[in-house]
Amino acid sequence: MSAPLLVASDLDRTLIYSAAAMRLGRAVAEPVCVEVYADAPTSFIDPAALAALAELSATVPFVPVTTRTQEQYGRIVLPGVRVEHAVTTNGAVVLVDGRPCGDWDAEVRRRCADGASFAEALRVLAPVWDQPWVRKVRDAEERFCYAVVEPAETPAGWYDEVHGAARSLGWVVSVQGRKVYVIPPGLTKEAAVAEVARRVGAGAVAAAGDSWLDAGMLAAADHAVRPAHGELDDQGWTTSDLVVTASAGGRAAAEIVATFDGWARARAHGGPAWSSVSSDTAP
Repeated sequence: MSAPLLVASDLDRTLIYSAAAMRLGRAVAEPVCVEVYADAPTSFIDPAALAALAELSATVPFVPVTTRTQEQYGRIVLPGVRVEHAVTTNGAVVLVDGRPCGDWDAEVRRRCADGASFAEALRVLAPVWDQPWVRKVRDAEERFCYAVVEPAETPAGWYDEVHGAARSLGWVVSVQGRKVYVIPPGLTKEAAVAEVARRVGAGAVAAAGDSWLDAGMLAAADHAVRPAHGELDDQGWTTSDLVVTASAGGRAAAEIVATFDGWARARAHGGPAWSSVSSDTAP
């Protein structure tokens, strides 16, 4: 019997959606709430996607991979979906049965040791963040930082300032809706996914994502799918044999899970092996 397929997927705007993001495409009937924050429903999933994901996760390892912190990830509940490993904080944390893995933490610190420090990044970015259109500035477990902006008020030239500050640090930028992330290059989703694949003995990896922070993970995977919206779609980003959904918005999730299921069924009849990746291969 061939080694299993590991399914690794970004969450926000890939599988789960805010109410606004749900409306990027045709409406989803009766979306399921999967996150409540400040006593208000915050994130949703297409019920067809949820049912199919629950079924898929019973047969192959499913790994949520998110830029959310551990605390933010902990607010998400996917009923019926089996999760043993998860990746949070853009690859800084590997959770095993909900608990962070200490040896991966040590590896991440080694990967980031030679670059600009978090404290230096805060100093360089402080004047960039100090603008009236920046509503909040947050740090993610002192690994990276991001700003929450009001897009309608944000001048296009300001994003160039963010990119310039990030380049001076050797860090990377991702713009996802109202959030503008600045992240060290040693912190990648693909490196964490490769570690989980090694631990579970995966023979191949299928990955999904919508943002620049997912690009390295998609490029490293044996099979990759992305929705027809988001940062990568805006840039026309592609990689070998990439599948792009026909739908945008919340309906894309069901297409993504169906694509995963097709690959898992094909894998049962044999397929290529997963190759380890390094954060050095990040785009």
